[in-house]
Amino acid sequence: MLENLKVAIIQSDLVWENAEQNRINFKNKIELISENIDLIVLPEMFNSGFTMNAETVAESIEGDTVVWMLDIAKHKATAIVGSLTIKENGKYYNRLLFVKPDGEILQYNKRHSFSLAGEDKIFTAGQEKVIIEYKGWSICPQICYDLRFPVWARNIEDYDVLLYVANWPKVRIAVWDALLKARAIENMSYCIGVNRVGLDGNNYEYSGHSAIYNVLGKKLTSNNSDRESIEIVSLSKSEIEKNRKHLGFLNDKDNFSLIV
Repeated sequence: MLENLKVAIIQSDLVWENAEQNRINFKNKIELISENIDLIVLPEMFNSGFTMNAETVAESIEGDTVVWMLDIAKHKATAIVGSLTIKENGKYYNRLLFVKPDGEILQYNKRHSFSLAGEDKIFTAGQEKVIIEYKGWSICPQICYDLRFPVWARNIEDYDVLLYVANWPKVRIAVWDALLKARAIENMSYCIGVNRVGLDGNNYEYSGHSAIYNVLGKKLTSNNSDRESIEIVSLSKSEIEKNRKHLGFLNDKDNFSLIV
């Protein structure tokens, strides 16, 4: 088990519906990371942008982008995570993939489809909350719109890290900032949020604000801009345990059963 988990979050513009160019761009950014990293986090639909043209951009789980993630994880000896459009059994999923350096692939399908953009009409919603075990850390991955639904993220599993990948628009960025901080506080976990920047193919603007918060809601990252960036933060296991033991807030949580 690692006492410290070193995480790199990459805030980037995305080339609309161009997986090959996005892979090239992210590889170039990742190569700039010279120190040893345990986890690299990319935005939602990092290889295409948040497009509803699923038929155009969809890949299989054996497709080029997944092979690319496997290569990056092996080459950099780190896990890498981000979401993309996956076609499986005739259905489309906004699927987060957590690829470990040993080649293991874990996945989470976005639970809450963004109906305002018609995502619910094209993509099949996920049915399972996922907890990923990695180097002694428990990580709960979720995607963008899931952030608005606190029950889905409620920390009944004693996870250590809540992780969101997103394409969250500038017009509602204050909500992003507020909810990331709230999720960290209410779940007494680290909360990571990685958003994109730039304009997409529908002319929606994204302003980043990627961030990492600790269990008390303190922001650990310095960037709060709409520029491309890479930030690296070391998360502390003992810091989680110390605060949970001292404050005990999770001991007083409500018990419930979630019916999906």
